[in-house]
Amino acid sequence: MATFHLKIIAYDKIFYDDEAVSIVLPAVDGEIQIMANHEEYVIALKEGEVRIMTSDGKMIPAVCGSGFVEVNSDNQVEVLVDTIERPEEIDVRRAREAKERVEERMRQHQSKMEYHRNAASLARAMARLKEANKYRH
Repeated sequence: MATFHLKIIAYDKIFYDDEAVSIVLPAVDGEIQIMANHEEYVIALKEGEVRIMTSDGKMIPAVCGSGFVEVNSDNQVEVLVDTIERPEEIDVRRAREAKERVEERMRQHQSKMEYHRNAASLARAMARLKEANKYRH
Protein backbone atom coordinates (compact mmCIF):
# COMPACT_ATOMS: atom_id res chain seq x y z
CA MET A 1 0.00 0.00 0.00
CA ALA A 2 1.05 3.57 -0.64
CA THR A 3 2.37 5.48 2.36
CA PHE A 4 3.01 9.07 3.37
CA HIS A 5 5.22 10.66 6.00
CA LEU A 6 3.25 11.49 9.16
CA LYS A 7 4.47 13.67 11.99
CA ILE A 8 2.29 14.29 15.05
CA ILE A 9 3.48 16.97 17.45
CA ALA A 10 2.00 17.94 20.82
CA TYR A 11 3.24 20.82 22.93
CA ASP A 12 5.44 18.49 25.01
CA LYS A 13 6.48 15.69 22.63
CA ILE A 14 6.69 14.27 19.14
CA PHE A 15 4.09 11.50 19.30
CA TYR A 16 4.72 9.94 15.86
CA ASP A 17 7.28 10.57 13.12
CA ASP A 18 7.28 7.79 10.50
CA GLU A 19 5.53 6.41 7.43
CA ALA A 20 1.81 5.66 7.62
CA VAL A 21 -0.86 4.17 5.35
CA SER A 22 -3.68 6.31 6.78
CA ILE A 23 -4.76 8.45 9.69
CA VAL A 24 -8.30 9.11 10.94
CA LEU A 25 -8.75 12.40 12.79
CA PRO A 26 -11.59 14.20 14.63
CA ALA A 27 -12.14 17.29 12.46
CA VAL A 28 -14.48 19.99 13.74
CA ASP A 29 -17.01 19.11 11.04
CA GLY A 30 -16.72 15.31 11.35
CA GLU A 31 -14.21 12.50 11.18
CA ILE A 32 -11.71 12.64 8.31
CA GLN A 33 -9.34 10.03 6.91
CA ILE A 34 -6.12 10.98 5.17
CA MET A 35 -4.26 8.55 2.92
CA ALA A 36 -1.23 8.79 0.61
CA ASN A 37 -1.32 11.45 -2.10
CA HIS A 38 -4.17 13.37 -0.48
CA GLU A 39 -4.71 16.85 -1.90
CA GLU A 40 -3.26 19.82 0.00
CA TYR A 41 -5.45 20.64 2.95
CA VAL A 42 -5.53 22.39 6.32
CA ILE A 43 -8.08 21.00 8.76
CA ALA A 44 -9.11 22.20 12.24
CA LEU A 45 -9.27 19.40 14.81
CA LYS A 46 -11.31 18.94 17.96
CA GLU A 47 -10.84 16.61 20.90
CA GLY A 48 -11.34 12.96 20.04
CA GLU A 49 -10.05 9.67 18.72
CA VAL A 50 -7.08 9.34 16.35
CA ARG A 51 -6.31 6.09 14.51
CA ILE A 52 -3.01 5.61 12.69
CA MET A 53 -2.48 2.68 10.33
CA THR A 54 1.27 2.13 10.12
CA SER A 55 3.14 0.85 7.07
CA ASP A 56 3.48 -2.59 8.73
CA GLY A 57 -0.32 -2.88 9.16
CA LYS A 58 -0.46 -2.03 12.87
CA MET A 59 -3.21 0.28 14.15
CA ILE A 60 -2.22 2.85 16.76
CA PRO A 61 -5.15 4.39 18.65
CA ALA A 62 -4.82 7.70 20.51
CA VAL A 63 -6.85 10.56 21.86
CA CYS A 64 -5.96 14.14 20.99
CA GLY A 65 -6.86 17.63 22.06
CA SER A 66 -7.66 20.44 19.66
CA GLY A 67 -5.29 21.56 16.94
CA PHE A 68 -4.94 21.30 13.20
CA VAL A 69 -3.49 19.13 10.45
CA GLU A 70 -1.69 20.23 7.31
CA VAL A 71 -1.46 17.97 4.26
CA ASN A 72 1.38 19.00 1.93
CA SER A 73 1.71 18.33 -1.79
CA ASP A 74 4.94 16.38 -1.19
CA ASN A 75 3.02 13.52 0.50
CA GLN A 76 3.68 14.73 4.04
CA VAL A 77 1.13 15.24 6.80
CA GLU A 78 1.83 17.24 9.93
CA VAL A 79 -0.55 17.20 12.88
CA LEU A 80 -0.18 19.86 15.58
CA VAL A 81 -2.30 19.32 18.70
CA ASP A 82 -2.20 20.59 22.24
CA THR A 83 -2.22 17.03 23.68
CA ILE A 84 -2.13 13.47 22.41
CA GLU A 85 -1.83 10.20 24.27
CA ARG A 86 -2.45 6.50 23.89
CA PRO A 87 -5.49 5.10 25.74
CA GLU A 88 -3.30 3.04 28.08
CA GLU A 89 -1.48 6.23 29.18
CA ILE A 90 -4.68 7.87 30.41
CA ASP A 91 -5.15 7.99 34.17
CA VAL A 92 -8.90 7.29 34.33
CA ARG A 93 -9.25 8.45 37.94
CA ARG A 94 -7.60 11.78 37.14
CA ALA A 95 -9.72 12.22 34.01
CA ARG A 96 -12.92 11.57 35.99
CA GLU A 97 -11.87 14.07 38.66
CA ALA A 98 -11.11 16.67 35.97
CA LYS A 99 -14.53 16.08 34.40
CA GLU A 100 -16.25 16.53 37.77
CA ARG A 101 -14.32 19.75 38.50
CA VAL A 102 -15.23 21.22 35.12
CA GLU A 103 -18.89 20.24 35.49
CA GLU A 104 -18.98 22.02 38.86
CA ARG A 105 -17.36 25.16 37.39
CA MET A 106 -19.91 25.15 34.55
CA ARG A 107 -22.79 25.18 37.06
CA GLN A 108 -21.50 28.48 38.47
CA HIS A 109 -22.24 31.87 36.97
CA GLN A 110 -19.42 32.74 34.57
CA SER A 111 -18.43 34.93 31.68
CA LYS A 112 -18.73 33.71 28.08
CA MET A 113 -14.96 33.28 27.91
CA GLU A 114 -14.92 31.14 31.09
CA TYR A 115 -17.85 29.11 29.77
CA HIS A 116 -16.07 28.32 26.49
CA ARG A 117 -12.83 27.50 28.27
CA ASN A 118 -14.69 25.14 30.61
CA ALA A 119 -16.62 23.58 27.70
CA ALA A 120 -13.32 22.81 25.97
CA SER A 121 -11.93 21.27 29.17
CA LEU A 122 -15.06 19.16 29.55
CA ALA A 123 -14.85 17.94 25.95
CA ARG A 124 -11.22 16.94 26.47
CA ALA A 125 -11.98 15.06 29.72
CA MET A 126 -14.91 13.23 28.13
CA ALA A 127 -12.86 12.27 25.04
CA ARG A 128 -10.08 10.92 27.26
CA LEU A 129 -12.51 8.84 29.31
CA LYS A 130 -14.28 7.50 26.22
CA GLU A 131 -11.04 6.37 24.57
CA ALA A 132 -9.53 4.97 27.76
CA ASN A 133 -12.62 2.85 28.36
CA LYS A 134 -12.84 1.71 24.74
CA TYR A 135 -9.40 0.11 24.72
CA ARG A 136 -9.27 -1.26 28.29
CA HIS A 137 -10.21 -4.90 28.75
